[in-house]
Amino acid sequence: MKKYNFLAFDIGATSGRAVLGIWENKHFEMKEVHRFPNAIMELHGKYYWNIYKIYEALKEALCICSKEGYKIDSIGIDTWGVDFGYIAKDGSLLGLPRAYRDPYTLGALEDFFKKVPANEVYGLTGIQFMNFNSLFQLFRANEERFAPLEAAEQILFIPDLLAYLLTGSCVCEYTEASTSQFLNPKTKKIESSLLVAAGVSPSLVPSLVMPGTKIGELTEALTEETGVGKIPVIAVASHDTASAVTAVPAENPRFAYLSSGTWSLMGIETEEPIITEESYKNNFTNEGGIEGTTRFLKNITGMWLLEQCRKEWEKAGREYDYPQIVSLAKAAQGFKTTVNPDDPCFAAPASMTTAITDYCKEHGLTPPSSDSEFVYCIFRSLAVRYKEILELLKGMASFEIDKLHVIGGGSKNDLLNQMTADEIGIPVVAGPSEATAIGNCLVQAKAAGLVEDRWAMRQIIAEAFPPRIFTPNK
Repeated sequence: MKKYNFLAFDIGATSGRAVLGIWENKHFEMKEVHRFPNAIMELHGKYYWNIYKIYEALKEALCICSKEGYKIDSIGIDTWGVDFGYIAKDGSLLGLPRAYRDPYTLGALEDFFKKVPANEVYGLTGIQFMNFNSLFQLFRANEERFAPLEAAEQILFIPDLLAYLLTGSCVCEYTEASTSQFLNPKTKKIESSLLVAAGVSPSLVPSLVMPGTKIGELTEALTEETGVGKIPVIAVASHDTASAVTAVPAENPRFAYLSSGTWSLMGIETEEPIITEESYKNNFTNEGGIEGTTRFLKNITGMWLLEQCRKEWEKAGREYDYPQIVSLAKAAQGFKTTVNPDDPCFAAPASMTTAITDYCKEHGLTPPSSDSEFVYCIFRSLAVRYKEILELLKGMASFEIDKLHVIGGGSKNDLLNQMTADEIGIPVVAGPSEATAIGNCLVQAKAAGLVEDRWAMRQIIAEAFPPRIFTPNK
């Protein structure tokens, strides 16, 4: 039986990694081969991604694979959403891609809605409003007469741009494009009217391709430099959350998922988008999934509150590892106060502990008075918030939700998983923690003809990475 090696480049805002998905006789396992830093860079008041540094890291990973004797069958790339680079008529990259934290989009929503009303934009795209969505980035770039836009022949989202650097082929992968706020999830086509309203030509966007499509092969120069051969590059579910949801080890469609980390995303997988007055009012979003599905979800503040508190405690000389954090929380289980982790006051405070204390005072609540109480307050607040969002999902879903699958780094938090199960009253199924890279590799396996559909993928994932189940205690 042939052994397959699928290489996943899984790149986030602070780090990236190259992971091998090794498939042999229906046995599947993962192995990390390279990890590298990533960061937003500021230059003359603008914020960029150093795409060339990322490209060099990808080349380094390919060289490592060659040196260690791995025969790579294909490559897939997933990253964050919304950001893009500009390509000139001669194929040159026009500068560095702007980063979503660039302040040039502040106030862009209000200005754009003077051209197209907010409810009309949502009705066409089903995407939650965030000032850094691609539509508003293009709108602002046009207003400031940004030179790369004025000279651009095409725009490429970050995973598509990296694939272009590797292969020379330009595509627009569907799940990544779905984060832009100019893709219509019903027609699965670019909504040209919105781009025209932003002052840019719809011809800037290359042809859409679905996950599993072959983009091209490594260039001759890369083949020679790295020694890995003419490897095909596959358009996977290149938005990282789309790859993560691919790896939910669900048995049937009656599930919700929580992609849990610094930020959490809770949603359901549907065959059709849900664009209603209720979804608009509650700012739910419709993003693309594999096999033409929709990821109907809402962003929730995740472990951000805890991470910011830990930084404060560390500066004060109190450093806690993960087991100690759990012990702290358990020591304060009688503490009753909860906060709304999505309140704007927690977005970027100078001091998170002060922000939590002030929130409690303003709402007539007892503030935490120890590190233990802060940790338990945050965990319980998240569990309560998860219940609130799940109830909204239940009201809009066309099916009964009987399980919550928790994937990503937060799936390893057994205490919070149990607290969540107790709060929502249905089982929490935890894992895999490496869902994004796993989903990336399994789409490559499907492209290679090794697996039929997402349900077959999920069965393989459940067997290879058995999840932990937390049942409600009340």
